[in-house]
Amino acid sequence: MDGGRGRTGAGGDVRIILHLDMDAFFAAIEQRERPELRGKPVIVGRRGPRGVVTTCSYEARPYGVRSAMPSVTAERLCPDAVWIAPRGALYREVSRRVFAIVEERVPVVERVSIDEAYGDLTGAVAGFEEAAELARELKERIRRSERLTASVGIAPCRFLAKIASDLDKPDGLVVIRSEDVPRVLHPLPVRAIPGVGPRMAERLARLGLRTVGDVARCPDRRLRRALGARTAEFLRRRARGEDDTPVEPVHERKQVSEERTYVHDLHDREAIERELLARALGVAGELRRRGLVARTVTLKVRDDRYRTVTRSRTLAEPTDLASTLFRVALELFRERVELGGRGIRLLGLGASQLAARHDLPPALFPDEREEKERVLGRIADSLRERFGKEALRPARLLPGARPEDGR
Repeated sequence: MDGGRGRTGAGGDVRIILHLDMDAFFAAIEQRERPELRGKPVIVGRRGPRGVVTTCSYEARPYGVRSAMPSVTAERLCPDAVWIAPRGALYREVSRRVFAIVEERVPVVERVSIDEAYGDLTGAVAGFEEAAELARELKERIRRSERLTASVGIAPCRFLAKIASDLDKPDGLVVIRSEDVPRVLHPLPVRAIPGVGPRMAERLARLGLRTVGDVARCPDRRLRRALGARTAEFLRRRARGEDDTPVEPVHERKQVSEERTYVHDLHDREAIERELLARALGVAGELRRRGLVARTVTLKVRDDRYRTVTRSRTLAEPTDLASTLFRVALELFRERVELGGRGIRLLGLGASQLAARHDLPPALFPDEREEKERVLGRIADSLRERFGKEALRPARLLPGARPEDGR
């Protein structure tokens, strides 16, 4: 049977899961927009002592440049690279068009980031060969439409599909069937298993388990004694190529958030409060744009020692108001963040437990102040969309009142 002994779906069909990952997405878009950059090492990110590499082209990778690497390290490794500041709006628009192509042909799609998605083809294709043909069609349509390449993995479960898409980058297509697991999966290092980080890999190495195959062959009793029943069972199933996690469409973001890393550490209380207000305004604007309200507010603070703390509070009533987000963020900071005199390197604010605003019942006694703020917020959104982000800001955030930041 095409697909061998794969995991089965609800209808008894062998599961056929696709993972599509755009190749060096941001850098590839920049090379497309500027043909003179093709074949050259390109780094998308912010330069400087506090900058971070967002992504890089494949030409930069032989030098050792990687995503999330400090910019100063990347500059040292690849001094001739072309640096480009991220253009989020452009990347989001290209992403929207790419995954519209995918959604035309794949019945169930779960987007997990701006440049990757899972698709469930179970029951929609006759087997793995037909799934591979569909993947080739998707890749070709994306190439023609956007002049970009994608790598695709196809397998009986999510995590195997993800591994498959990584095996032949860029512009690859790899199919892993259940009977291929010992040959393809077992030689890989244990870090190939999603969820196995450096610490877990170190623990496994102390047990003499360095590859996925080592884990698969390890006696169950020994694994349970060393790691506990739950972790042992998780690792055992992944090492056998088993993963029942479904592909679930995500129609709404689970969180709206905004954060900034600062060139100079924040120490002044007024500067910190201004930055919290700026984050609250940004998150509230995004909530309004999407027609959402949030019930949980999360504050993220990183100090100058790279120590990160997060604090959350769940509200009695969901909100999309900047004033409420700012008030809660300020309370969380004052009451639940202890810095011990350290400077602040990063501040972030998130809103989660989202719901569509139109799904909420109308208030019995509407708050006029809140409605006024909402109307003014929508007006401000329109002005910023027409004239730019800096067209309208609270006086507290005018130039001269705000510390320099790294974004």
